[in-house]
Amino acid sequence: MDIYADPAYAMATEQFQVIADYLNLDSNVRERMLYPKRAIAVTLPIHRDDGSIHTYQGYRVQHHLAMGPTKGGVRFHPGVSLGEVAALATWMSWKCALTGLPYGGAKGGVTVNPRDLSLRELEALSRRYMQEMIPFVGPHTDVIGPDMGTNEQVMAWFMDTYSVYKGYAVPEIVTGKPVSIGGTTGRREATGRGVVYLIERAMNVLKMQPDQCTAVIQGFGNVGAVTALGLAYKDGMKITGISDAFAAFHRADGIDITAADKYVNEHGSLAGFTEADPISADNLLTLPCDVLVPAAVEGVITEKNAGQLRCRILAEAANGPTTPAADRILFERWNDIFVIPDILCNAGGVIVSYFEWVQGLQQFFWNESEVIDKLFRILEQAFTAVTKRARDAKIPHRVAAMAIGVERVLAAKKARGLFP
Repeated sequence: MDIYADPAYAMATEQFQVIADYLNLDSNVRERMLYPKRAIAVTLPIHRDDGSIHTYQGYRVQHHLAMGPTKGGVRFHPGVSLGEVAALATWMSWKCALTGLPYGGAKGGVTVNPRDLSLRELEALSRRYMQEMIPFVGPHTDVIGPDMGTNEQVMAWFMDTYSVYKGYAVPEIVTGKPVSIGGTTGRREATGRGVVYLIERAMNVLKMQPDQCTAVIQGFGNVGAVTALGLAYKDGMKITGISDAFAAFHRADGIDITAADKYVNEHGSLAGFTEADPISADNLLTLPCDVLVPAAVEGVITEKNAGQLRCRILAEAANGPTTPAADRILFERWNDIFVIPDILCNAGGVIVSYFEWVQGLQQFFWNESEVIDKLFRILEQAFTAVTKRARDAKIPHRVAAMAIGVERVLAAKKARGLFP
């Protein structure tokens, strides 16, 4: 499958093969389970503010439709490729199945640095992307959400573009949109809140006291910032390290997370933050801490640094932050490091997106406390299932989580036949 040639897809494939071996899947079943059902590549020309026309590349991958419509975000990032999008769609399939959502996995993206675009150019690119996707998406086919480099405003432009085509408002075509046009309360914070909840559950299992613990957050974007704020002010945890794509900082006696969050909101990144000491991004990951939260991009924990991690809990808020080679090292350290795998750890976002989709279809909305309560109930069921499977079978948490997801997708495909 050369069209998906990418380190992220190679990682997703290797992870799947581990599960396929564990479940003893037939080779014919393996191919059908792994390969995406549909992959779309589009060309996106837009008028720049200087009068020039610039062309961008966009992608959308729908992994499977056996359990319902596909679901997944769209990222705007200079590193986006078809293979990366396919990997993210694959991971989303296992995540949705693990948490019991009636979705297959999907993902989309545009190869662009959104920081290089004016607001008008960002709107033009967003609308052009959705216009190209209209033949392939829909509230019962493929539901779009936000991801790295996109936000509520981009989702609003997506929704409006699709609605103009249909001739009436279709809020359920996207999730993560503003509450004023049918979004749900708590969606923006959902992934970070879920990460915090699962860290608390892991600490409960390990009999750790949050207010006596430290945490390092790699990736101080939406998910990382919400996680840091929750750990610091809800649980009383000391945050000793934070980073984003531009800078990393360490302070042994704790960083003022409110000040860091305010600084990012005002300046767009952590670059220039003065209330902690600069540190290299690589060294940040190996700082001594009780909780390490990789919340940025895939492949940051490798065979080179997995043996040097000095955390008790590894909470994978990002998609695919740990390579398969690093996984083998972490399995040898399972007595030392409690791994909350990505398809469980960051599932809060898609769970609350599911709530938003349901509310949009029914035109019946819930308050924030209802949303949070339902989110935690689903996460609790998934956490209990994963830890029990891992304990009973004496397997790593990632193998347990993915095995549950793959088994559920396999059961749906077998029940339906070849079509989906």
